[in-house]
Amino acid sequence: MIVPPSVQSDVQHDRRANLMSGKSVSAVFESVVPLTIGLEEEVFLLDRDSLDLAPCALKLLDRLEAGSRFKAELPAAQVEILTPPVRTVEEAIAALAEGRSALAASCGSQLLPMAAGVHPFAAPEGQLNRGERYDRIAAAYGPVARRQLVSALQVHVAVGGADRTLAVYNALRSYLPEIAALAANAPFHDGRDTGLASVRPTICEALPRQGVPPAIAGWEAFAADLRWGVTAGALPEPSMWWWELRPHPKFGTLEVRVPDTQTTIADTAGVAAFAHCLIAWLARRHDAGDLLPTAPSWRIEENRWSACRDGVHGALADLTTGALGPTRERLRDLFDQLEPTSRALGCAAELCRGRTLIDQNGSMRQREVADAEGLRGLAAWLSASFCEPYPG
Repeated sequence: MIVPPSVQSDVQHDRRANLMSGKSVSAVFESVVPLTIGLEEEVFLLDRDSLDLAPCALKLLDRLEAGSRFKAELPAAQVEILTPPVRTVEEAIAALAEGRSALAASCGSQLLPMAAGVHPFAAPEGQLNRGERYDRIAAAYGPVARRQLVSALQVHVAVGGADRTLAVYNALRSYLPEIAALAANAPFHDGRDTGLASVRPTICEALPRQGVPPAIAGWEAFAADLRWGVTAGALPEPSMWWWELRPHPKFGTLEVRVPDTQTTIADTAGVAAFAHCLIAWLARRHDAGDLLPTAPSWRIEENRWSACRDGVHGALADLTTGALGPTRERLRDLFDQLEPTSRALGCAAELCRGRTLIDQNGSMRQREVADAEGLRGLAAWLSASFCEPYPG
């Protein structure tokens, strides 16, 4: 969907002169500290009495250290926790746990935080935050924007080196279904079981530039795509390149956007370690001269649908032969291959935690709680688990 001329005119004038060339984009990816990691976690705010979404994010941010560790997002009932770039998953998780504790402490007597891919029974459309960027999105996408009541865990990893980053990006696209299956944590929406391990992608795909991203032939091609997007009114800013994986031209990182927000900090540690190790493993294969494959998007999307529908219960197809294999077996084999990398990165314990999600991930636990307690009980459990300490 294209941004209407009345909305795009005020932003295009400011941004056309600042469009990046391929050379300037690639320079950003050359300047980073290799394999550092940072996290962004989107969190829902609930009314303590009703356990429904509470559109109070801006008021809460007034009481928080907004701008450094916390910021607003599109839904008015959502706050994002940010961590600085650090060398290990352990450090990133410690910073995130501190952010969760500070957020929970600031909620006062009327609000509760909740971490999951979607709220289990809230109305499918909700209130949005106000501000230049959010007003622009609301004007462009209307009711579709008000349905984006979704929360993601975003894992930033600085690969280091422009060519190396691009090679890893193109190869990592193939592993988005495995990450999605492991991190599926959104089976309920609008008061019903959707039959999916994660309904979040089906909500997001009402917007453009969602799901499996395109392969990128080179940094000049990427810069040209961003310029085209500005001219067409589709990309008033690079941050609206919304795919489930993207090179971030501001931070020089690969941003993995496919995981649902995880309910516990322990599950977050496992998912973050999985993503960190995958990227480091692919980078070292590239360094060793391995020609990393770039699979066709449509084949990855077939696996992505299986991950969305079945989570770890399903089957994934070999991207070359098409042969199907159980998702759990694929994940266990991949975790085995990543173990040496996890030791080198100092996140062996966190990767071990991620392995436990193969047997029982967030969507499975949500269904167990809902069977026993109903959806209101599930919302209460999700909130109560928010500050559950990480045993690591």
